[in-house]
Amino acid sequence: MSAGATHVAVLKGGWSAEREVSLVSGAAVEHALEESGYRVTGIDLTRELPQVLSEVRPDVVFNALHGTPGEDGSVQGLLDILGLPYTHSGVLASALAMDKPAARRLFADAGLTCPEGRVMDRAAIAAGEAGEPPYVIKPLDQGSSVGVHLVFSGDNTALPNGDWTYGDRVLVERYIPGREIQVAVMGERALGAIEIRPKGRFYDYAAKYTDGLADHHMPAPIHPEAYAEALEIALTAHRTLGCRGVTRADLRYDDTAGEPGRFYLLEINTQPGMTPLSLVPEIAADVGISFAELVVWLVENAACGN
Repeated sequence: MSAGATHVAVLKGGWSAEREVSLVSGAAVEHALEESGYRVTGIDLTRELPQVLSEVRPDVVFNALHGTPGEDGSVQGLLDILGLPYTHSGVLASALAMDKPAARRLFADAGLTCPEGRVMDRAAIAAGEAGEPPYVIKPLDQGSSVGVHLVFSGDNTALPNGDWTYGDRVLVERYIPGREIQVAVMGERALGAIEIRPKGRFYDYAAKYTDGLADHHMPAPIHPEAYAEALEIALTAHRTLGCRGVTRADLRYDDTAGEPGRFYLLEINTQPGMTPLSLVPEIAADVGISFAELVVWLVENAACGN
């Protein structure tokens, strides 16, 4: 693709809980593409997207949306129907990655270890059926730690507050002690692993997108054997779901009994953030790939289908 002859539509915003982060990602992507010589049109997602795209007539779509419907296969299906190449994963991989219980089953079949967990009704959790803490409550289909709730011994409540809007069925997982490790995959290459040390209880939505709430250590200062294993886990997860483009695998590393420790795969993110605090650009930069090069690579490898 010749940059000067290519018109890229950058999808951003929308109506998910991650709207504001998506707007920041989209703005960064637009700037990088314009600096690289592409013709760029930013599009804030609405339900009139098909009409907007027919008017804009881009050659390729950069999907900078986070959360539903831009990350769960819905927008990907529309772009497939319209025959517009787009960045990141296709319909099936996107839908599977967003559906945490479905992804966990596939990861288990591939020999990857996830924390022990099960889908439960919130009423059952309120009745004390989740078992002894510590454990983690997660929405079934959200990203960026939206709605994640940690329950430790002595906590007053096992349920999120009354503003919970993510359904009555939730995923309850055993809490894994240890360290937060994230791995970026680009195409068929695991780029590297970073350790995140949040200053709060865990690496929540605020810590991910607010400067100063978490320390980043790149490359992750863990045992060399463990580092290589983290990269292999992320690449296997990427392949298991049939992902393309760039993904980020979220891992817990239990080294409480010493190193090398044991990894647990939490999830894979098919549309990692592209903000100034996002991890994939930081990992890529550590191996010599600039933000602009990362964005251009995604555009050049855009495609329809899975």
